[in-house]
Amino acid sequence: MLLVRSYVIRTNIIRRPTTLSNASYVHSQNRRLPTLTLFTKHPCPLWDEAKENLKPFEHRYHLEQVDISLPDYKKYFDKYKYDIPVFHFNGEFLMKHRADLELVEKTLIEYEKQS
Repeated sequence: MLLVRSYVIRTNIIRRPTTLSNASYVHSQNRRLPTLTLFTKHPCPLWDEAKENLKPFEHRYHLEQVDISLPDYKKYFDKYKYDIPVFHFNGEFLMKHRADLELVEKTLIEYEKQS
C-alpha cells in the first residue's frame, strides 16, 4: 500500500444565501459547485487581500489553496513563483496577482448557466 501525503489545503466554504432568493439557493445546493484553486505561498499579502475581496462569492464555489513552496508542488513553484497568487477555475487558468471581481462574476455566471 502506497501512502501519499497531500499538501492541498481545503477550505470549507459555508454556502449562504446572501444574494440569492431561497428558491434559487435551494436549487444551487443541488448542483455541483465549481472549484476555485489559488496557488500561493506563505506569507502572501496579495492572497490575504484576494481572499477578503472574494467573500461575496464564497457561496458559489469550493475554495482550494495550494502552497507552491511545498516539495510536492515544485512544478507550480517553477511556473508561478513570480506571479502569486494565481487563480484557476475548475483547473483552468483564470487570473493572477489580484482578484478581478468582474471576471470572477462573469465566470461564475457562465458556469451557472451551463449547470
